[in-house]
Amino acid sequence: MTHDALPSPTAASEGSAPWRLPLSTQELSQGLAAERVVELEIAHGNGDLIKVFKALEIAGPFTVLSPWELQDETGRHLIHAGGYAAMPFGEMYPPLVSFMRQYLDTNTSMGLPQQSAATWRAALETNLVALLAHQAPSHADSQVFFSNSGAEAVEAAIKFVKAARSRASYLINFSKAYHGKTTGALSLTPNPEFQEPFKPLLPNIITLPYGDSRALLSKVRELGPDKVAGIVLEPIQGEGGVIHPPADFLPAVEHLRREYGILVVADEIQSGLGRTGHWFASVAGGLDPDVITLAKPLGGGIVPIGATIARKAIVKQALGGLNSKRHSSTFGGGSLAMAVGLKSLELLVENNLAERARHLGERGLARLQALQARYPEFLKTARSAGMLFALQLQPVINPKLIPGQAELVSQLGSTLAIRSLHLAGIHACYTQNAFRIVRLTPALTIPDALFETMFDRVEEAARSYPKAWQMLRKTPLKTLLDLAKLALR
Repeated sequence: MTHDALPSPTAASEGSAPWRLPLSTQELSQGLAAERVVELEIAHGNGDLIKVFKALEIAGPFTVLSPWELQDETGRHLIHAGGYAAMPFGEMYPPLVSFMRQYLDTNTSMGLPQQSAATWRAALETNLVALLAHQAPSHADSQVFFSNSGAEAVEAAIKFVKAARSRASYLINFSKAYHGKTTGALSLTPNPEFQEPFKPLLPNIITLPYGDSRALLSKVRELGPDKVAGIVLEPIQGEGGVIHPPADFLPAVEHLRREYGILVVADEIQSGLGRTGHWFASVAGGLDPDVITLAKPLGGGIVPIGATIARKAIVKQALGGLNSKRHSSTFGGGSLAMAVGLKSLELLVENNLAERARHLGERGLARLQALQARYPEFLKTARSAGMLFALQLQPVINPKLIPGQAELVSQLGSTLAIRSLHLAGIHACYTQNAFRIVRLTPALTIPDALFETMFDRVEEAARSYPKAWQMLRKTPLKTLLDLAKLALR
């Protein structure tokens, strides 16, 4: 039998035709009509979400034209600023795709090396720890646990902290935080819309105002430092709307860490590995966290991967000795993900994309601030952290006109802004923990000319809707009615 041969299919029972799957890979390789794709997604996927996109006329599916450009189902060309910061090189970046082909053709490592050492995993563990130790030398002997997403990386961090401070009861998190939607991560994401249907969540979670070092110190003293297992934070809040804490906040957290031994988890899933202009935004801000979570850019926009880096003493408490399988992940550390992660990290570091993100981020923010000055009734504020941009729009309706529906009005504003930017030729991101804010997260490798064109198109949107409420007025009535039906469900 050749390596690529499969056993002969078992014959169907006499008188019956063999059952076949409704869609084949061959059929998809020949193309599936956009309308059919949307129809199938509505029927068998997250149907209401696709209905929202369909109502907005942005349902796709999209075609990749280049790593930085897309084409929607109508033929409109879009600059790709979506991906929620998980596309550091854009779509199907040729150097990464070429490496993957080489890997698939030549690799002889086990695909899922769960009960052995593994070359690709060892290499990525080593390089991640080396990069972190280069910025924070106390991490020279830290260890890495791999999973398949940012939320899973946070789940591992929670368990590590609890194991290492088993006599402490409380975890402290912060307002507007976003750490994921699995149960533990969701417990640290204080958004009622996300949490309410799934309560009760983890107990003993204390939520404090983000960036308020006085409130943090006061609460730690009130609870007793020995009762606080850990502090979980984002050094820059991405889903909160690209929010920087005050300059004294991270140093204050560092003081608590050193003074009382409270473990600090820095969620760098969106801020880490270059996007915000630093390899680790927490370290750049004056914090030496005990645990760091990474994910989005590490997969190069191609494979799912999460990483939890923790000090050796912490990992030993959770996974030491015969308890080394106490926390595990079937696909975490799989060779394909490790290989792509290794190459992604190599491309990020060797091309110094953190520095490029910092420089382009300054240019981009300057353009957005100039735009805000020209169109203040369209754009309320603009913020950035490297190449993570937030545009906060003015309200499309005065909330006072619809009492008790301020949140719905805000959601409508961000939804219409996504549509308006799409019509101007930009694929942008929703912001899940802050309404009326859309984000631009272009690839760190986007060509300079295309980067400038992206802001030209933002300005085009502003010219089309110089007052934000005009986005509502110029939206087709059918679109608004379809959105209203979905909102009332």
